[in-house]
Amino acid sequence: MAKRKRDEAGQRQGAARKVMKADAAATNVSVNTNAQKQDRASDQQAQAPGAITIQIITGSYERVLHGITATVSKPSTGDESAQTVQFVDNFLFQAHASAIKCLALAPLPEQKHQSSTQPEGPQKVVLASGGTDERVNLYTLSASPPSASDSSKFPTIPTLAGNKILENPKNRELGSLLHHSSAITALYFPSRSKLLSAAEDNTIAVTRTRDWSVVSTIKAPRPKVQGRPSGDTAPPGCAPAGVNDFAVHPSMKLMLTVGRGEKCMRLWNLVTGRKAGVLNFDRKILESVLEGKYSSGEGRRISWDSEGEEFTVAFERGAVVFGIDSVPTRVLLPSPRTKLHQMKYIDVGMSSGNKRELLALSTEDGRILFYSTKTNAQPPSTAESNKDAAKSSLPAAQLIAQLGGKDHGQASRIKDFEALPIQAQGWNDNKTFLMVTCSSDGAIKLWTLNEAEFPAALEDGSSGKKKDKSDPRSQKNGISSTSASAAVAQVGMLLGTYESGNRITCMKAFVMLAPAAEELDESDISESDEGLGEGSEEEEDSSGSENEN
Repeated sequence: MAKRKRDEAGQRQGAARKVMKADAAATNVSVNTNAQKQDRASDQQAQAPGAITIQIITGSYERVLHGITATVSKPSTGDESAQTVQFVDNFLFQAHASAIKCLALAPLPEQKHQSSTQPEGPQKVVLASGGTDERVNLYTLSASPPSASDSSKFPTIPTLAGNKILENPKNRELGSLLHHSSAITALYFPSRSKLLSAAEDNTIAVTRTRDWSVVSTIKAPRPKVQGRPSGDTAPPGCAPAGVNDFAVHPSMKLMLTVGRGEKCMRLWNLVTGRKAGVLNFDRKILESVLEGKYSSGEGRRISWDSEGEEFTVAFERGAVVFGIDSVPTRVLLPSPRTKLHQMKYIDVGMSSGNKRELLALSTEDGRILFYSTKTNAQPPSTAESNKDAAKSSLPAAQLIAQLGGKDHGQASRIKDFEALPIQAQGWNDNKTFLMVTCSSDGAIKLWTLNEAEFPAALEDGSSGKKKDKSDPRSQKNGISSTSASAAVAQVGMLLGTYESGNRITCMKAFVMLAPAAEELDESDISESDEGLGEGSEEEEDSSGSENEN
């Protein structure tokens, strides 16, 4: 009797276990089915006609090199708000032993024809990263997203965070360069055959990408120690030194540098590798950008325009525009006062072919300011602007528009940004280009901008168009009607945000090419450019041994 009861109880428990297993299996099948449906939907979005893929690479204080691809769908006619963006992780690893300070991308392979998206060489691009560990790491990235067949061969990797991960097997590591003896501060590829690197050891090295050998080294003089206290116990060689930034002229024959601990910029001849001149920042220039007695007075950033007719030097809280004759022409002062982090010349008509170049500045308060360096601004109307204008003897550049800000969802400082043309992907009818921004809080944001927004901003935002004096905003806080109407126009529309979770320091991005029908041989990078200018490599080798001061 007791045995029969035990058998019946065991049968009931076994049946319950079978039911639970069947329910769990059904749940797993439904979860897997939903995941497969989401993956198929995302793949269909990535392969949709007109969709473009953007490769984003970021470096951070946490030594992490992070690669993300953003797939943006083509907007429907008359409905740009219907655009969608999907972020997918490519790679994530600790690339350096300490913080990553700068990144550089080689130019993309040239296309055979303007209407063709197929490049002449292999579909790959070189990435260089520099950190405070004195190393320059090199990688090759695929210039095209994985095809549908590759996606099926390499399925997505599951993660606890829920982010989609799809590794590209064509991304490879090349090695490291160890020719600098201090932290790397700037990297730049003037062509696919040369890499320029600057460091805090006051040297700029020219490296040939064919065999990654240093063909020339430009040595900048160490700044003289001034204003050190009498009781300073710093050891020799610990005074501020190093190259903050450099800019190569579009002709590839001249280069400008700004360094730490010196209130000047230096001109270098890249054909001979020798210095060509020094321009000191006088007191009027420093006062115009709010560099006082206790400020360093050193240039933080420097950049040429695309025509090589002017260049801009950025200081801590302002920037000065110089002509080709090194004479200052205009000053740029953000209002309200804030620090500057990045500076680049951007052609806002890049997608439609109508060239119109503006200077973009990223600020501490989360804005990107677009200035016209060809026109002067209207007289300021606020007390703070009047005070700053009184200190400056140079005319102020005209502020055209701004992107982001605390009132538009961007409160943290923007460390870096990239403007990307997309006319090669069939979007030229919309006259649209994309802007990628990264912040210190780890947020990567993708914006879309229309060329038509900037003329509207010029007419309504900063041309001093007066409004009705009865406007109550003109009576608040004693602000005149002219200042109330001179609010800067906001441009751009936010498409999507990706949280990386790291304190980003630098970023690079490019629009990926369409996958090639036949994969080319992975040979070395194109060597069509034999030098930065007209000088040969033998001249660079000979000049490298003669560089001094």
